[in-house]
Amino acid sequence: MSNQENRMKSFKNKGRDNQEMRRRRADVSVELRKSRKNDQLLKRRNVTVDNEPTSPLQQQKQPTNQLSTSEIVQGLKTVNFKDTKALFLAVQAIRKLLSRELHPPINEVIDADIIPVLKALLDRNDEPSIQFEAAWALTNIASGTSDQTRTVVNSGAVPEFIKLLSSPHKNVSEQAVWALGNIAGDGPDMRDYVIRNGVIPPLKALIGPDTAATFLRNITWTFSNLCRNKNPSPPAAVAQAVLPTLTDLIYHCDNEVLADACWALSYLTDGTNDRIQQVVAANVIPRLVHLLSCGEVSVMTPSLRALGNIVTGTDEQTQAVVNANALGGFKTLLESKRTNLCKEACWTLSNITAGNVDQIQAVCEASNGKLIEALVTVLQSGEYKCQKEACWAVSNFTTGANVQQIVALVRAGVVPPLCKMLDVKEAKIVMISLDALNNILIAADKLEQKPKITAVIEQIGALDTIEKLQTHTNEEIYQKALNIIDNHFPLEEEEIVEIMPETNPQGNFQLNVAASQPVGGFKF
Repeated sequence: MSNQENRMKSFKNKGRDNQEMRRRRADVSVELRKSRKNDQLLKRRNVTVDNEPTSPLQQQKQPTNQLSTSEIVQGLKTVNFKDTKALFLAVQAIRKLLSRELHPPINEVIDADIIPVLKALLDRNDEPSIQFEAAWALTNIASGTSDQTRTVVNSGAVPEFIKLLSSPHKNVSEQAVWALGNIAGDGPDMRDYVIRNGVIPPLKALIGPDTAATFLRNITWTFSNLCRNKNPSPPAAVAQAVLPTLTDLIYHCDNEVLADACWALSYLTDGTNDRIQQVVAANVIPRLVHLLSCGEVSVMTPSLRALGNIVTGTDEQTQAVVNANALGGFKTLLESKRTNLCKEACWTLSNITAGNVDQIQAVCEASNGKLIEALVTVLQSGEYKCQKEACWAVSNFTTGANVQQIVALVRAGVVPPLCKMLDVKEAKIVMISLDALNNILIAADKLEQKPKITAVIEQIGALDTIEKLQTHTNEEIYQKALNIIDNHFPLEEEEIVEIMPETNPQGNFQLNVAASQPVGGFKF
C-alpha cells in the first residue's frame, strides 16, 4: 500500500478507506439484490394472445376431436416435408402448444426429439411462414429453464437464428431476435456463446429510422441481455461495440426501449472502474440524469441504478455524476412513495458521501440544503430498507466531512434518528451508527459544543442504549460503545469519589464499614 493510501486510511476517512466506504452492489444488502422480478425479465415467452385453435383439426372446425400433445408431435414427425401445407399446419400446431399461457408442454416436446426437426425448418428460406412458426416454437422452448434452453443451443440453432436476423421477412427476423435474447439471458455462458457466433453486427443492422417500435423493443431487450450477468462480465470489446447503439437508444421516445437501454447501461456499469469508465466516456450521464425526472418509474429505476453504479467508482467518475446535476433530483427520489426508488437513491447517496469533501459539499448544497433534510427524514421515518441505506449515507458523510459540513447535518436533526438505529438487530448498522455518532461528537468537541450533543443523547435515552452495547456479543460493537462512553461521557469527579473506597493511613483501600452497617451491627 502506498504512503498516500496509508494517509487516506489514517486521516481523511478516520480509519475507513474508500473501498470500504464505497459499496458495490455485490456488497449491498440482500434487499437491493432482489432485482430479477422487479428489474426486467431475463426471458420472455411469445404467448398467443388470441383464441387460436391448438391443432389442425380444430382449425378445420372440429373442436370435439382436439389432438393430444403426443398426436400433434407425431404429426410433425411423420408429415411429408414436401407437402408444405401439411408441414406448415403441423409445425404451427406445435408452436400453438408451446404458446399456451399456462403449462406449455415444453418437456414433452423435448422428450419427443422434435427440436432437431424445428431447427432444420429454420433453413426453409423458400417457406418463410414455416421458418416463422419453427422459430416461434424454439423461442418458447428457449424461454424455459436452463436445461430447456440448452437443448435448443445444443441442436445448433444459434447460428441459424443469427442468419435469420438478415431475413427479408420482418416477422422471421424479429422472432430470431426474440430467440437469441432468451438464449443470451440464460447466463454468462450462453450470453458469450451467442456473442462468439457474431450476433452483434447483424443485430445492430436491424436498427434504423423505419424500425417499428415493437420490433425495436425486442432488439433493445436482446442487447440488454448481451450486457447482462457477471462472473464473468461481458468482454470489454462487447461493451465497446454496443455503447454507440445504446447511446442512441436512450433518446428514443418509447418507454420500453428507454427502459431496456438503461438496464443495459446499468449492467455495463456494474463492474470494475475500467468498465464504468467505458460508459462514462460514452457521455450518457447527462441523459441518465435527465431521465431521473421523466416520471416513468420503469425508466427512472434503471437510470438511477446506472448512475448508482457509476458513483461506486473513482472520485473522478463520481464527480462526473455530480457535475451533471444529478443531486438536483434526489430530494424528490427520497420523498418517493416507491420504496425501491427511495432505497436506491439512498444507496447512491451513500457512495457520493463516501467521496471527497467537495462531493459532500455538493450534497449539502443540493436543493438549497433541503437534500440532507430529506435524507434525515428517511432515516427517521422511512421503511427499514431505506433507513439502512440512509444510515450508510449519513455515516459516510460524517467520516469524510469537515466540521462545518457535520454542523449542517446536525442542524438537519440527524442525532435522534441516528440514535434510534442503535436499537436495530443488524450488527453492521449498529456499528456504522456508532461511528457516525462518534464523528459528530468529535466535531462538536472541536467547536466546544459537545455538551449540547451529549445532552440530546442523554435526554432521548440513547446513552442508556450505548451503555448496554458495552455488553454486546459483537466485540467490535462493544469496543465502539466503550470508546464513546470513555471519550465523550466521562464520570463526573464527585461520582468517582462516591464509588471509590476509602484508604487507610498506609494508602491501602478499605471498606467504610461503619458508614454502611446498620445500627447495632449486622444480625444473621
